[in-house]
Amino acid sequence: MSRRPATASATASPPQVATTVVASKSQRAYDWIRERILSKEFGSGYRLVLAPIAGELQMSAIPVREAIRRLEAEGLVEYDRNVGARVALVDEQAYLDAMQTLGVAEGYATALSAPLLDAAALDEAEAINERMRSLLDRLDPHYFTQLNKEFHSVLFRACPNPLVLEQVHRCWTRMSGLRDSTFTFVPGRAEESVVEHAQILGLIRDGAEPIDIELAARNHRHRTLQAFLDRNPAT
Repeated sequence: MSRRPATASATASPPQVATTVVASKSQRAYDWIRERILSKEFGSGYRLVLAPIAGELQMSAIPVREAIRRLEAEGLVEYDRNVGARVALVDEQAYLDAMQTLGVAEGYATALSAPLLDAAALDEAEAINERMRSLLDRLDPHYFTQLNKEFHSVLFRACPNPLVLEQVHRCWTRMSGLRDSTFTFVPGRAEESVVEHAQILGLIRDGAEPIDIELAARNHRHRTLQAFLDRNPAT
């Protein structure tokens, strides 16, 4: 008597569907963990244990593990053989490295982006800078840092080189994990930053040479780093 060949269960998910589900859950876990690291709810050295996180998110450990690997690649998480995954420890040298790299990448991205920015984008950046100026009398370092990132994002978002742009975003992410706000440590730098923002905008509006725009943006970042180093000479 011949037997009919076995067929897959009608309820089984096709491989591509299962893969999509895992990827979606991994993204949700990534967003959830990253938000808590950047908000400092998960502080420096906090252990990221798979089972509790998976239980909190009501998913298996697999997508959580994938999310942690992504965060490790971004420098927000580190793996210790004896401890496991944990939020990266504050490293002053890592902060210095990230700021230096951001200065180079962001300066170049801004120069590449400048010819592609229209008047509306420049007006948007100027409006953000004016909001930053309005905060100077009663500085909220965290909100000021948020606006600072928005300002620069407007200027480099049109960068046509995706690899340069990726490096800029990676540096911003890395810095966010290392320090809440540079302006917390050097509040006097805020007023200077607003002035320098206006100067960079002026160069772009006037159609300055790309190298001049790049150097202005790079030096702007360098001055912020130098102000931090002057305030923290042990770094």
